[in-house]
Amino acid sequence: LSTMPIPCPGPYSAILARNLFGSIRRCIYQRVGNLIDSSCKNMDAARKVIDMRSDTVTKPTDEMRRAMLEAVVGDDVYGEDPTVNALEAKAAEILGKEAAVFVPTGTMSNLLAIMTHCRHRGDEVIIGDLSHISLFEQGACSQLGGVSVRMVRNLPNGTLDLEELKSKLMLTKDSHFTTTRVVCVENTHNFLGGRVVRPEFMDRLVESLRDTGVKIHLDGARLFNAATALSVPPKKVAERADSVNICLSKGLGAPIGSLLVGSRDFIGLARHTRKAVGGGMRQVGVIAAPGLIALEKMTGMLSADHENATELAKGLFAMADRGVSVDMETVESNVVNFSVKGTGITAMDFAAKLMEGEEEEGPVVKVGPKGDYTMRAVVHHQVSREDIRLSLEKVSRVLESCQ
Repeated sequence: LSTMPIPCPGPYSAILARNLFGSIRRCIYQRVGNLIDSSCKNMDAARKVIDMRSDTVTKPTDEMRRAMLEAVVGDDVYGEDPTVNALEAKAAEILGKEAAVFVPTGTMSNLLAIMTHCRHRGDEVIIGDLSHISLFEQGACSQLGGVSVRMVRNLPNGTLDLEELKSKLMLTKDSHFTTTRVVCVENTHNFLGGRVVRPEFMDRLVESLRDTGVKIHLDGARLFNAATALSVPPKKVAERADSVNICLSKGLGAPIGSLLVGSRDFIGLARHTRKAVGGGMRQVGVIAAPGLIALEKMTGMLSADHENATELAKGLFAMADRGVSVDMETVESNVVNFSVKGTGITAMDFAAKLMEGEEEEGPVVKVGPKGDYTMRAVVHHQVSREDIRLSLEKVSRVLESCQ
C-alpha cells in the first residue's frame, strides 16, 4: 500500500498516501478485532466454564475497567498519584489505622510488614506452620530480609497454639539467641479452608504478649470475608493488630493490588523498604482505581459468596455415600475443602475429570487439587447460585462415571 501510485501529483502526494494507508490499516485492525471478539464470545457460548480454583481468577468488572481508563495519575514514588493516595487513605480509614501503602501483591505486603517489624539482624518472626507466609511465600522474609522464622502449630480453627507460642518467645538479651519481634496471624485462614479467627482469640493473643514488646501482624488477605462472616466492621477484625495486610484481588475482584496498613510511622518505614524490594511504582492510579471500587462496592457482595459456598458444601455433603466428604463445621466463608478419598480417585484425576466431557455433559468445572485426595473450591462474585447447581451436577456425573 505504501508504494501505491497516488493519482494526485504534487507535494501533498506523500501525505495523502500515508493518510490512505492509515485509514486502511485502522479498518483492518477493527475488522480483525471484531472477529477475535466474536470468536471469543462464540467459544464462551459454546462451553460454559465455572472456575473455582481461587477467588483470584475473577475478571475486572465493567466499572473497574472504566475507572482504569479514566484514572487521574501521578508519580506514586513522589507521593503524587491522587488515585493511589485516595486508595491508601480509604483503606486506613476502613481498618481504623493511621496510614497505608499500596503494593502489587499480598506476598510483598507481608514481606514489608515482617521486615519493618524486624529491623535488625537476629530478629525473629513467629508464624503458623500452615500459614500462607509459611507455605506459599518462598520464605521471602528470610531470603530477602534476613529474618529468622520460628513456627508454631496452627490449630484446625486457624488460630495458633498459644501455649506453644509462649514457650517459643525469645525475649532474652543473651547474644546466643534471636529476638522475637512479631507474631503473624492469618484471617481468614486459607489452607484450613477459610476458617474465621474470632476477636476473642486476638484478645488472648494480646494478653499472651503483654509487656513483651512483641507486635502482631495480621495477614488479612481475606479480612473482609472474616468481617462478613462475623457480621462486624472490618476495623473490628483489625483492631488488635499493629499491622494488617489486605488483598484487593481475591474476593474483592480487583485485578491487582494489596495494601499494608498500620501507624503513620510504621508505614513510613515500610514505604522506604518497599523501594528496596522493587515495589516503587510510578503512574499506578490505573491499577489503584479498581481497588477503590473493590473497597467501596465489592465488600457488600461477600455474603452472597458465603451463602453459595455453603450451598456447595451441602451438596457435596449429600454425596457422602458416594465417596465425597466435607466437614460442614469448617465452612465459614467462601472456601470449601472436601475429600474424594472414598471414590478411590486422586484429587488430581478428579479435577481433570471435572474439566472433561462433551458439552451436553455439563460445564467445565475448575477446582484446585490440594493434596492426594483433598480438593478446594473457592466461591467468588462471578460464581452464581446456578453455577453451584451446575457444578454439583457435574460432580455427580463424574462420580457416576467412576462407579
